[in-house]
Amino acid sequence: MQIHCTTDEQAILDNIAIAANQLGMECYAIGGFVRDKIIGRPTKDIDIVCVGDGIVLAQESARLFSSKLTVAVYKNFGTAQFNIHGIDVEFVGARKESYRSESRNPLVEPGSIQDDQLRRDLTINAMAISLKKENFGELVDPFDGLGDIERKLLRTPLEPTQTFIDDPLRMMRIIRFASQLDYTIVEKAIEAITQNAERIRIISKERITDELNKILMCTKPSIGFELLFHTGLLHYIFPKLVDLAGAEYIDGRGHKDNFFHTIQVVDNICETTDNIWLRWAALLHDIAKPATKKYEEGIGWTFHGHEWLGAKMVPGIFKELKLPQHDKMKYVQKLVLLHLRPISLTKENITDSAIRRLLFDAGDDIDDLMLLCSADITSKNPQKVKRFRENFNLVKQRMKEVEEKDQLRNWQPPITGEIIMQTFNIPPSKMVGDLKDMVREAILDGIIPNDYDSAFEYMMLKANELKISKP
Repeated sequence: MQIHCTTDEQAILDNIAIAANQLGMECYAIGGFVRDKIIGRPTKDIDIVCVGDGIVLAQESARLFSSKLTVAVYKNFGTAQFNIHGIDVEFVGARKESYRSESRNPLVEPGSIQDDQLRRDLTINAMAISLKKENFGELVDPFDGLGDIERKLLRTPLEPTQTFIDDPLRMMRIIRFASQLDYTIVEKAIEAITQNAERIRIISKERITDELNKILMCTKPSIGFELLFHTGLLHYIFPKLVDLAGAEYIDGRGHKDNFFHTIQVVDNICETTDNIWLRWAALLHDIAKPATKKYEEGIGWTFHGHEWLGAKMVPGIFKELKLPQHDKMKYVQKLVLLHLRPISLTKENITDSAIRRLLFDAGDDIDDLMLLCSADITSKNPQKVKRFRENFNLVKQRMKEVEEKDQLRNWQPPITGEIIMQTFNIPPSKMVGDLKDMVREAILDGIIPNDYDSAFEYMMLKANELKISKP
């Protein structure tokens, strides 16, 4: 089979082939590069495997490009890497692996190209392209990976149970590929994942979260999350998400299954943004519903305050999953806290005051918040969806009008604590904070215009009521 490479990719493979021939080495392009070239996906790196010393081959290949090309060498792993034409090229010697039950780190020894292909996680990742002079460009495909691409199937070269016991991270990888490629995992592999799901416990949180992030960046992450749920993996890696699953009924009244609602919201948000942190906000927006669920006579199921509790849960979830603890976490926390606000405005007469407060609280994240709220409309009732959309568009229109008039996005009140302290010659105190809050609330409520003179005059009025006088 002919693989169609770009000019830069072809130049890289040609030079590596020349270097390998000079060294008397057998070498191949292998793995994701080959898979993606066949599928037609964009590629940004090339993995090279050789029968011999991969570091030596990397250094010789780099020399053929330029004496100034830097080669990064990782002796502990027997690998080397360089970047040329914006493409990362990594070299390793062919190897065979054996595993111990308590670790995913293999015992490695040199091997043949056949050994190296056998240790790969999937048949579609075990294909190689020969760079040998006598059969340059020939596809080496011992497990019919090409056929699996045509059938859109995911299989393991070895028995799946052995593959997943050896390295449990492969269970998440096969699910991630199913989500990325929209391929079907063969039933035998699904059964093996289900039977060995608890083995995922030996994998570090960082590696697990890396796979979760890759699933979240898919076009339709629900494919991956459903597979994680049904195989039991999600119960070990993210039990709080599993808690959302299921619907309870009392007196014939039930609530929606919040797990499947959540992954539908994630799919919806993925149609409008590739911001991974907005996608995390979609995944976590209802995370506190199990803890706040209550049945109220005459009303039905309620989840009062789930946005507040959910926002409180976000830092702990980020810490547990080894996600960023500062700006990104605070961004997600804010969106979880505010995700009901725009929808709640559709249920009442929309006052300028309510719009001002939303703009003030959301700041620069208001557009992302509105995307999240729009994605959160998942009812199967077309009339209900139509009504929600119409009301939601009304809120957006009112926001635009108020924002143009009051300019409250990321707004800071014109009267600061420093101005109050200087005006009345008083030190930092609760009194200063109270007076500042009064001015801010008056502007948000529309009692006074959003300008310095009006705010200063109002500050003086309230100071007089509090018996604060100028020196």
